[in-house]
Amino acid sequence: MTASTHILTGDGVRIAYRFDGDPGLPVLVLSNSIATDLHMWDAQIAALSAHFRVLRYDARGHGGSDAPAGAYSLDRLGRDVLELLDALGLQRVHFLGLSLGGFVGQWLAVHAPERIDRLVLSNTSSHLSPAAVFDQRIRETHAATDMRAIGERFLRDWFPASMLAADDPRVAPFRAALQAQSADGLAGSFAAVRDADLRRTAALIVAPTLVIAGESDPVTLPEHGRLLAETVPGARLLILPAVHMANIECADAFERASIEFLSAD
Repeated sequence: MTASTHILTGDGVRIAYRFDGDPGLPVLVLSNSIATDLHMWDAQIAALSAHFRVLRYDARGHGGSDAPAGAYSLDRLGRDVLELLDALGLQRVHFLGLSLGGFVGQWLAVHAPERIDRLVLSNTSSHLSPAAVFDQRIRETHAATDMRAIGERFLRDWFPASMLAADDPRVAPFRAALQAQSADGLAGSFAAVRDADLRRTAALIVAPTLVIAGESDPVTLPEHGRLLAETVPGARLLILPAVHMANIECADAFERASIEFLSAD
């Protein structure tokens, strides 16, 4: 393992990243959900790094990356990844993104197809609406004195009530990340999701694609996953018995499916 380090984007924002695994293995980029950091993948690293050199990064506004004020765009979040790959001398990678990370994965596969080998899009969508919901979330985020209430709402959307009621230790790192979340970073990212619409352009994706959905996901509904899998040519669909964080709730099945798909010829 290596400690997190940073690159500087063209607009002056530091993006934190870290590698795990043998440098000789194919590179797999992991892209995190909104209001989390690269540690949301900690439980997957042992399994994934046995097959890939895993590159994790904190999206702008999250974790160890800078959190500039103002609305972010999916275009900017996607270009952050391209600048990261360029800085690290990586021409072509596998990509696995969950939720917001899945939006970024779609953008990359549409706008920079030569950089993406195989693609896993988990608990995500090509579009979320209505915009007014995100506008309200942005106002609430800026008005909040701390992240406690907002964080608990996220946790209710991400994990089954039984896990929360049992104080499952797998939830604790997510609660900690939420408490540390930058309000500017969260609000800016809400704007990126609000304005993103890949419902038509996802049909241009040529990378082999696996779509993973949670059958009880209240954020990105299983119907969103089905539509995405129907839109991306040749995409496969896997629905897991999970809420939003399928990598945590169904870790074994998630890791097995991802590794098998990403390792295919």
